Amino acid sequence: MTTIEPMIEVDGVSKWFGDLVAVSDISFEVGPGVTALLGPNGAGKSTILRMLCGLTGPARGTVRVLGGDPRRDLGLARHIGLVPQQEVTFETLTAFEFVRLAAVLHGLGHPDGAAALALGVVELDPADRRPTSTYSKGMRQRVKVAQAIVHQPHVIVLDEPLTGLDPRQRLHMINLFQRLGEDGRCVIVSSHVLDEVERFGSRVLVMVQGRLAAEGDFHAIRELMDDRPHRVRVRSDRPRVLATALLDAEAALAVRLEGADTVIVDTDQVARFRRCVAAAAQRSDAHLWEVTPLDDDLESVFRYLVGR
Repeated sequence: MTTIEPMIEVDGVSKWFGDLVAVSDISFEVGPGVTALLGPNGAGKSTILRMLCGLTGPARGTVRVLGGDPRRDLGLARHIGLVPQQEVTFETLTAFEFVRLAAVLHGLGHPDGAAALALGVVELDPADRRPTSTYSKGMRQRVKVAQAIVHQPHVIVLDEPLTGLDPRQRLHMINLFQRLGEDGRCVIVSSHVLDEVERFGSRVLVMVQGRLAAEGDFHAIRELMDDRPHRVRVRSDRPRVLATALLDAEAALAVRLEGADTVIVDTDQVARFRRCVAAAAQRSDAHLWEVTPLDDDLESVFRYLVGR
């Protein structure tokens, strides 16, 4: 049996800024493929990613990338690509000039060709002479991705890379990240959007309040999230009859009528509830006007994970 060596190793890492603890005693390993770093804003994701790139060092613990210390081994920069969350393009440069500059800084022998290739991969025109200051946020995001992959790094770190992209561009980027992972590269992507993470791949690290709350296969973690108690608002023209039908179908732990058209449902089997609610409405001759989770945001999911 062949053992795949980790490309990223984080061991007992903590990081604080004054009295603020950004990351607390985190350990994990990441190998080739796509790994999603999932967590609400302020969870410490960006701090971890900055440490992986050597932009800041841990206050305690060790970070190893490709076997080296990214803070001390400057040669590692040639093998790491970073898409930061912040806007970082030089606004007076064209996209080609900006990505070509990255190629030159990485010491590539043919920076023009490398820049043109990277821009083509993210569906931008290398011949576009407009400065990046005229670009939309989504276009600037793609420029950042192009500069991160222009030198074909082994490790690619992407901090909220899909922000500002339209649905078609998001799909293209997700497919690109998956292809890079399938090519044997280590791709670590942060996001606070659960549905985005589901499309990145199966490996997930979940961060909450600077700690690692869960890690492993996405579907197992999603199942854990779905098994927690949920509260759902259902609006219908026959809420009382519909509430009774949901209880009879064992899709609800408890129901509460609210106003003339609303029933609040508590359930610990959200998948069953999703399957049953339309059928229950049909049996009850009721019209469904709204089905809205009241505690399905990531903050509540993560609070539940931490409290287990």
